[in-house]
Amino acid sequence: MRRRRGRSAALALGLIAGLIAPTALAAPPAAAAPSGTKKVIANLFEWNWPSVASECTNVLGPKGYGFVQVSPPQEHVRGNQWWVAYQPVSYRIESRKGTRAQFQSMVNTCHAAGVKVIVDAVINHMSGQDAGGTGWAGSSYGHYDYPGIYQSQDFHYCGRNGNNDIANYFDRYEVQNCELVNLADLETESDYVRSKIAGYLNDLLSLGVDGFRLDASKHMPAADIAGIRARLSRSAYIVQEVIYGPGEPILPTEYTGNGDVHEFRYGKDLARVFRSERLAYLKNFGEGWGHLPSASAAVFVDNHDTQREGGVLTYHDRGIYALANAFMLGWPYGSPTVMSSYTFGNRDQGPPSDGTNKTLNTTCYSGWECEHRWRVILNMVGFNNATQGAGVANWYDNGYQHIAFSRAGKGYLTINDEDFAVNGRSYYTGLPAGRYCDIIHGDFSNGSCSGPVITVDGSGWFAANVPAHDAVAIHVGAKLS
Repeated sequence: MRRRRGRSAALALGLIAGLIAPTALAAPPAAAAPSGTKKVIANLFEWNWPSVASECTNVLGPKGYGFVQVSPPQEHVRGNQWWVAYQPVSYRIESRKGTRAQFQSMVNTCHAAGVKVIVDAVINHMSGQDAGGTGWAGSSYGHYDYPGIYQSQDFHYCGRNGNNDIANYFDRYEVQNCELVNLADLETESDYVRSKIAGYLNDLLSLGVDGFRLDASKHMPAADIAGIRARLSRSAYIVQEVIYGPGEPILPTEYTGNGDVHEFRYGKDLARVFRSERLAYLKNFGEGWGHLPSASAAVFVDNHDTQREGGVLTYHDRGIYALANAFMLGWPYGSPTVMSSYTFGNRDQGPPSDGTNKTLNTTCYSGWECEHRWRVILNMVGFNNATQGAGVANWYDNGYQHIAFSRAGKGYLTINDEDFAVNGRSYYTGLPAGRYCDIIHGDFSNGSCSGPVITVDGSGWFAANVPAHDAVAIHVGAKLS
């Protein structure tokens, strides 16, 4: 039986204050899983290039993010909605987020800060505008005519359902040969089309890009993606958007040979557990739930699509969203991506922009949510880095909403999502004796902690009070000298 909890306004306010307070800031093979010891990706959705560069220097690099995922950089249709970036009209690197020179400068700046760059690449389709028009950078286009790139013979025309649109997701042919909401579907089995797509990706690689999130991968056969990947000039991290649908014939596992695959079930299952089930169920979260193998899974609490569709936790959920991200960053399954949003009031709303729809510089908490800076999320990135390679040990749960586990010898996380505090309990960590910063409530810097200090005794135990809907986290990288 599911146990639903009431959440009082007072508890909710306390949780928000404690968990989302901003911290003080100062044929080449696909690369399977992000490389290096810093694996967390920050998805700075719709940020412009100067703002991404600044964030790499001031936040992402210093706080241990290994990658930044940026929104599509190619020329797109005009408009103020977020989805215009997913309707390309050319492969010129010029969009409302900035020019080619600004993009190049951003990549260089992020690399100097120790942050690699992943580009959201739209390669399945072109625009969905029946009348055509003029793109952001001045390129003229028609629905099936992109001068110098594609003409009518380079697209699929499935001719079903009274038009070319997908209607039946249980029909593999339709999903991969019909149009996704009227978007002109490229004939990705064609050598010519593959060469054009690879040319775009290789242009980005020449600018220093480290990897690609391949948008709408489900709408291309895995073999077509493999054919495009084989034309890349060098190795790059690849993650593919393949949404699992119960009973559908196209499965995420078909794509693991090309690189990582987004595990969309992860965020929905995590939301259901935090909202209406028991955290105790998370003991085998991941592969034990039928999710993709950990080594191939790219996971997130939410992304730009799912936060608009429902069924997941988002920044609107505030404290409980922070706890879910803490679990994701503490739990050793998949490669995690942290979402960074702007505030939106309707599904189509674009990012903060000027009168010409050019994206404004990001100012966190002024139209931008910047969840990746929330203290609990930002500091758990360090936890993730410090615990790489360590398995789960010393699992504890009370059968309901209080869980705890260690990352063998490297870190310890306990989450209490009960409606009451858990006071005076002792936790066995297996960590070396010493004084550790509780990174959920304080920042560790230069050997000192701005928040509570947890003392682990010579036997590996500590005692702590954990308020309702709160957590405590310690790791060897935040041990006081």
